Amino acid sequence: PSPLPVSFRVVEHVREMASAGLHSNVRLLSGLLLTMSGNNPELFSPSQKYQLLVYHADSLFHDKEYRNAVSKYTMALQQKKALSKTSKVRPSTGNAASTPQMWFSPFSYLTLVPLCSLQINMMLANLYKKAGQERSSVTSYKEVLRQCPLALDAILGLLSLSVKGAEVASMTMNVIQSIPNLDWLSVWIKAYAFVHTGDNTRAINTICSLEKKSLLRDNVDLLGSLADLYFRAGDNKNSILKFEQAQMLDPYLIKGMDVYGYLLAREGRLEDVENLGCRLFNISDQHAEPWVVSGCHSFYSKRYSRALYLGAKAIQLNSNSVQALLLKGAALRNMGRVQEAIIHFREAIRLAPCRLDCYEGLIECYLASNSIREAMVMANNVYKTLGANAQTLTLLATVCLEDPVTQEKAKTLLDKALTQRPDYIKAVVKKAELLSREQKYEDGIALLRNALANQSDCVLHRILGDFLVAVNEYQEAMDQYSIALSLDPNDQKSLEGMQKMEKEESPTDATQEEDVDDMEGSGEEGDLEGSDSEAAQWADQEQWFGMQ
Repeated sequence: PSPLPVSFRVVEHVREMASAGLHSNVRLLSGLLLTMSGNNPELFSPSQKYQLLVYHADSLFHDKEYRNAVSKYTMALQQKKALSKTSKVRPSTGNAASTPQMWFSPFSYLTLVPLCSLQINMMLANLYKKAGQERSSVTSYKEVLRQCPLALDAILGLLSLSVKGAEVASMTMNVIQSIPNLDWLSVWIKAYAFVHTGDNTRAINTICSLEKKSLLRDNVDLLGSLADLYFRAGDNKNSILKFEQAQMLDPYLIKGMDVYGYLLAREGRLEDVENLGCRLFNISDQHAEPWVVSGCHSFYSKRYSRALYLGAKAIQLNSNSVQALLLKGAALRNMGRVQEAIIHFREAIRLAPCRLDCYEGLIECYLASNSIREAMVMANNVYKTLGANAQTLTLLATVCLEDPVTQEKAKTLLDKALTQRPDYIKAVVKKAELLSREQKYEDGIALLRNALANQSDCVLHRILGDFLVAVNEYQEAMDQYSIALSLDPNDQKSLEGMQKMEKEESPTDATQEEDVDDMEGSGEEGDLEGSDSEAAQWADQEQWFGMQ
């Protein structure tokens, strides 16, 4: 039996949403369908693939991703050339109204009024959500889904508002049962339900199972979601790996590149960050991501005023950019403007209540202003809300370390975190800090060697160097500082450790090492290159990274 009737009905769902102006929904569904088509060319006829490419290109054009849209329109034209001369498909002028329609539509009973109401409901749902009116937002998303059961962005909207995955899935059950090859959709909904409840492990496992299915293999959206989930789970290595895979599949990829740039910057790969920023500005300067990536380059080069300016520019382009808010908040904090930073981290938490790094930023602000009680309340809330995992245990321990009364509690929490994840770098760093205070250097060396057995990390090598100096193992300490600097040539503390050793004439003085600092480095040594006077200069000059 031919698959055409089946695929025809799916394409009609896309056409209906395109006619109604549901661009974000069209983009998600057409992207998944094109992946399926790539993995099984028999699934759609050439004319249907042509239509899907045009719909997808139109949605990219609407999102101002013009370079990507051009690439998809070009693919559509190539597909059109492959069609026979007898094909009834007419050339598209690029807008949704004139997108090719090959057959009588079973959705033609939908007059212009309900099509407009669909778009209005989607817009209302998004506006209500932004205004915090959750009940009204849920009602509007449900109305969209009632008329368009394959409106995937409306599904994501409902899941983000804590509507149960089972309830959302029930609204799509009829369409899943009536159209074969859509059995993945219920698993897709389940995966994103886990994403929005903050259950990163189950979300990763579910998306991996989807991604391994032949029809959805190498889907850029799924790979991007996986990369983001690994990042949220603190698995930076796998996150970078998935971002790289997604980038190879889609050279015009913008979404998620701000997180990717941040991860590269944290690893000290500033040249890669600079190249990524240039590449993204060439794709589009109308999105927040390129500005955030450039801001990360500035921040990790200790040019905080420039990072602040670039973060503000990103927020101007997209007020929902969590990464831009975190960048601006971190820059403000490092410039000593803690109260302003707190406002940005709170907004980031409102937008992404399941992202631990938003809470980490806020807690660092409280600690910087000696508000230990507020930090403790927040850390306890995160622990209760997101559950007892290695990350939340470590965050709570970080606050406990600031109060002499709760040192023992910090130790217990860190031991629990390291039992769950022996390689979790932040937990290792904090445990090392505790052991350094207690002058248990041999225990610290054992802990760090164990953590470095399966991974290489600049901060861990540097701290190991500090501990080795404390036990007079100077040659190996020098080796560890060298490894740390090879991983991150900008790591100031490794450089200082090495220079101290070279200057030391009396080995006994070498034991007077400073306590181990935190993983990020406080960044409060002073901004040599990026003073406040530079802010005005950067407001006037937007040439950096090809800004126009």
